[in-house]
Amino acid sequence: MKVLKFGGTSVGTVESLRHVKSIVESITEPTVVVVSALGGLTDNLIATAKLAAEGKAEYKKNMQAISDRHFHIIDELVIEERKHQVNQVITTLLSELSRLYDGVFLIADLPEKTLDLIVSYGERMSSIIVSGIIINATHHNSIDFIKTERWFSKNIADTSLTNNLIIEEFPKGFSSPAIMGGFIASDNVSGEITNLGRGGSDYSAALVAAALNADILEIWTDVDGFMTSDPRIIKDAIVIPAMTFIESMELCSFGAKVIYPPTIYPVFHKNIPIKILNTFNPTAPGTFISDTPSSSSSPVTGLSSIKNTSLFEISGPLTRNLPEINSRAFNALARKGISVYLVHQDDYKSAFSFALNRQDAEKALKLLQEEFAPELSNGNITEIKFSEGLATIAVVGENLHKIEGISTRILNALISGNMEVFASSNGTSKTTATFVVKEEDADKGLNIIHSIFF
Repeated sequence: MKVLKFGGTSVGTVESLRHVKSIVESITEPTVVVVSALGGLTDNLIATAKLAAEGKAEYKKNMQAISDRHFHIIDELVIEERKHQVNQVITTLLSELSRLYDGVFLIADLPEKTLDLIVSYGERMSSIIVSGIIINATHHNSIDFIKTERWFSKNIADTSLTNNLIIEEFPKGFSSPAIMGGFIASDNVSGEITNLGRGGSDYSAALVAAALNADILEIWTDVDGFMTSDPRIIKDAIVIPAMTFIESMELCSFGAKVIYPPTIYPVFHKNIPIKILNTFNPTAPGTFISDTPSSSSSPVTGLSSIKNTSLFEISGPLTRNLPEINSRAFNALARKGISVYLVHQDDYKSAFSFALNRQDAEKALKLLQEEFAPELSNGNITEIKFSEGLATIAVVGENLHKIEGISTRILNALISGNMEVFASSNGTSKTTATFVVKEEDADKGLNIIHSIFF
């Protein structure tokens, strides 16, 4: 059996949903189909909730547009004998959503639980509609079997309970296409509606694929697969036909927006391959992701970059004790959910550097100042500072670590291109080399490196 996930762009319009219908109905084996909300709807639901909380009556116009969009798709695509039932269900859901917005408007407040509930309507409605479009499809309510638990201030998947409930929901031998919404879930204790956060639809699909021991997880999107780099920046970028789980995670962690890294973990541990395919070009071969390294002769599989990078530098004698400075700094950041891109240790001076997202910089500075307050007082740390206006370029390849001097070769190429490299690192997975440059030089740097290896 297989699991298919269709993102917002794939279920965003009448035309795109016709592609989804054709793709799913062509499959002869048992299939679970996971769908996102209609393209752009989640952002619209949030924006409308904020308008209501701010006491702005425009939220009613947004609500009407949301209703019109869903009913238009029902009128155009839902199978005739199911149209009345789907209309009834969607009407009920839209009425509930409208009352929620009215309540938010009246109290002029938007509690987290209320927002989670509002956002859930996107996938609840899209999954009902898609199940009405596809012949013989059945609808399955994700809220009943995707369960979350509270971890600090976040909802995370209760994987053990969810695994058991998925197996119960989809018994062996089911034949009709099974349609479910991604992203949405419910609390394992209270039953209140929650969600899996960013990348939640991909993650829902991966959880189902892992629980059911699927043969493959197909992620249907609006691109032909992973590219050697962003085609908007690199004009001669090409599709990567095959790559490893680690390579895909690294590229996505450094800015490639094909899938979200946590998506990969459930299927990675079960060694279930992933295929990235294009809903609008279904005959394209796509990108096959597994634990088998590519047979490509190039040591580099792909490039990606993250702008809005801040580079931190901690100076002082304590930085010579790498295990202590490393452990204390990153534990302090991790406890508050701040991720680090790369680590750089200068041999010629007492300094320890690392890069992270600019939006976390101020918070990170405060956390580090608190963590190292004693050392800042006694001089074991002389300064903690960060620089802005930077970007991180990632060069990813399973065989990268096997090529002697490859990082130096890339570094020299960037310098020869009149670019300043503020920090570099070979990464922790041995599949990635990273370089911090000025933000305005990031695209130029990608082109230089791409021209070397492709």
